[in-house]
Amino acid sequence: MSDIDDIPQPDQIDGAPHPRETLQLIGQSPAESAFLDAFNGDRLHHAWLITGPKGVGKATLAWRLAKFLIATPKDDAGMFATPAPETLDISEDHPVTSRIAALSEPGLFLLRRGWDEKTKKLKSVITVDEVRKLKGFFSMSNPDGGKRVVIVDAADEMNVSAANALLKVLEEPPADCILLLVSHQPSRLLPTIRSRCRELRCQQLNADDMAAALNAAGADADQHAVALSELSGGSVGEALRLLNLDGLTLYKELMSVIDTFPRLDRARAIALGEKAAARNVDGRLDLMLRLFDVALSRLSRAGLGMVENQAASGELLTLARLSPNEDAARRWATLSASSSARARHGQAVNLDPSSLILDMVLTMNEVAGKTAA
Repeated sequence: MSDIDDIPQPDQIDGAPHPRETLQLIGQSPAESAFLDAFNGDRLHHAWLITGPKGVGKATLAWRLAKFLIATPKDDAGMFATPAPETLDISEDHPVTSRIAALSEPGLFLLRRGWDEKTKKLKSVITVDEVRKLKGFFSMSNPDGGKRVVIVDAADEMNVSAANALLKVLEEPPADCILLLVSHQPSRLLPTIRSRCRELRCQQLNADDMAAALNAAGADADQHAVALSELSGGSVGEALRLLNLDGLTLYKELMSVIDTFPRLDRARAIALGEKAAARNVDGRLDLMLRLFDVALSRLSRAGLGMVENQAASGELLTLARLSPNEDAARRWATLSASSSARARHGQAVNLDPSSLILDMVLTMNEVAGKTAA
C-alpha cells in the first residue's frame, strides 16, 4: 500500500472527513483565540499540547494551526508590514491548503502510528523509528522561508522509547519549528513532555455547536442534537459513532429496560443483550458497554440534580425515580466506578456478550432494589 487513501488513518473518525480537510472548527474559539494572541504578541511557544476529550476537534485544531503557521508569512515590521491576522482561516484555494490535503507540504511533518507492511495493519503505538524520521525533516529548510510544523497525533500513543526521543527534540527545538501535540489523556505523557509545552484546552460541545459540527461533517442530526450532545459528552467523534451504530435507539432500549427496575423485565433485558451481541455489526458491543457507562453516570448525577436534558423519551422521569437523592447518587456512583472494569474483564475472558449484558443489567437492578428500599 502506498496511496494514503488506501491506508487506514488512525487520526480519522469513521463517517467524517479527515481533520486536515476540515476548513471550519466549531466550538473551540477560546483555544483559537489564545493561540492567535500568542502569535500576534510574538509569544509563540515552540511546543503546544492540544488537550480535551476525544472527538471534540483537537486534530482539526492542530491542522488549522499548521496551515495558518505555514501559510502566514513572517512580519518584517517594515513599512509594508501586513496587518496582524484576526483569524486562523486560510482560504480553500491557498496552495498550502491543497498541499496539506495531499500530505505533500514540505513544511509539515505528521508523526502518527505507522503502517506495518508485514501484518497489513496499523501499528499499535508510535515507535521510536517514526520519531527518528524527524531528523531528516529538520535538516531541510522550508522552501518558502516560513515556519515548519510537526503534528503528533496522538502523543498518548508513543511508546517509551518514542516519548524519550521526542523529549530530546522538545528540549532542543530547531529554529522556526512549532510542534503540535494532540493528547486525549495528557496524564499518560511524561511530565517532562508536558512541562515543555503550552496547553491549548479544547472544550466539550454544547447542543448547538454539536448540530453545526455534525452538519459540517455531512451528518443531518439537528433533531437529535441534544441527545447526541448528552450521550457523547460533547464529542463529535463519539456522536458520529452513535449515529453510525444506531446508538440513540440502543440507548432508548437500554433506558426502557432500566425503567422496569427494580422489577426487572427479564425478557426485555435478554433481548437487549442479544441485540448488543449481533455478530454482523462491528463495534455494537463496545458501544453498548459505553452506553451502560453513560447511563450509570447519569443516574449518579441525577441524584445531585445535575441532569437537565434528557437523551431519550421519558429518561428524566426514570432517573428521578431511581436516583431521587444524594444517597441513591452515591450507590450509583459506586457501581459506576466498578462496572466498567467488570465489563472489560468479561470481554477479556471472552464471556458471551449477551450474558455480559444480562449480568450488568442484573447488577443494576440489584442496586435499584436497594435504592427503592
